[in-house]
Order: sequence, then C-alpha cells, then structure tokens
Amino acid sequence: MIIKIFPTGIFGENTYLLVDEETKDAIIIDGGSNFDIINDEIEKQNANLKYVLNTHGHFDHIVEEKDIQDRTGVPVYVHEDDRFLFESLSVQTAALGIPDVQPAEKVTTFNENSDLRLGNKKIKIIHTPGHTQGSCCFLIDNELFSGDTLFYGSVGRTDLAGGNFKQLQNSIVNKLFKLDDNINVYPGHDTRTTIGYEKKYNSPFGSEKS
Repeated sequence: MIIKIFPTGIFGENTYLLVDEETKDAIIIDGGSNFDIINDEIEKQNANLKYVLNTHGHFDHIVEEKDIQDRTGVPVYVHEDDRFLFESLSVQTAALGIPDVQPAEKVTTFNENSDLRLGNKKIKIIHTPGHTQGSCCFLIDNELFSGDTLFYGSVGRTDLAGGNFKQLQNSIVNKLFKLDDNINVYPGHDTRTTIGYEKKYNSPFGSEKS
C-alpha cells in the first residue's frame, strides 16, 4: 500500500492518499487538503479514486470535500454520529471567523460493522468516541489512521462540542492500546508514531490538542 501525506492549513491537518498497488484503487482519508495537489499524485500513480473516508467531522478535515466530490463524483463517508458536523460546517467555520464553506452534499454514513475496502484489503473500523462522538480510526494491514484521537505524545482535545475525556481515555486504553505494539499510527496532525511508543510514553496521556 502506498501512503502519501498532505499536511495543510493553519491547523496542519493531515490528508492521506492511500493507493492499493495491486488494484490501483485509491481512497482519501480526511479531505482537508487542496485537491489539485492530491489529484496530481493520483494521476502519477495511475490510480482510481474510489471514495473519501473521514475519521471525524471537524471542519479542517472535511473542508475540501465538496470540491473533491464535485470534481470526481466519489462518495464521502463519515460515521453516523458525526453526520451532523457536515450539516453544521458553516457553524463550525463561523465560530472561528473563517469564511463560509459548503460541505459535500452527498454524505454516506457508516458504523463499526460496515464493510469498507481498499482494493482487496478490508478496512477495520474502530469507533473511538471522545474527540467527537463519531470519531473513528481505520486499520489497514499494519497501518492505523487515528484522526484526532491519538497523536505522537498527545491525544485529541475534548473541549469542543461532543468531546468527552473519559470516553477518549476508554477508546485509547481499551481499543487502540489493545493493538499490536508494532502498528504504525498516522494521526490527523503532526508526525506518525507507533502503538508501542504511545503505550510507553503517552500514558496516562500528555496534553490534549487539535
């Protein structure tokens, strides 16, 4: 699996492009980055974009998804508990003094039991509420895309609407820290880490952020 990272915006949100080398199917995780740059890589890889998958519904992770969908027609997926965040995108941006942005219009919801794939690879959906109620992590082979649940040396903030630190703690300790120590973690901001590193150095957690 090819993994390309596109950090962007004032919050340094990480958008990921994943390409299955066998089938050339591709997905985007968290469409916060300018699609022109991502599309150049899709064309370079001779890949076929299948859909956009969201770890959660905060504006910096979904802000470019209407453009992506308008230009490609691909589905946009978010956990059912975060659907309302798409519908309130303008409220999110207004609270931060950011010009109004329209959300993707065709949004499909999923839950932990949904069957999502990248080529022939099954994507394990791990529902990790705490940062938002619909926050999810996605495990593909040995790679975990953790959104704003788990960071290098830190965890997601819980002071925004829908945040709950006890839930976040439970999600990390009882779901993510049960995974193999060697699993690579690709967060929604900042640099990648591993489950083993975070179990050793990020417990009972560093400062909240993002």
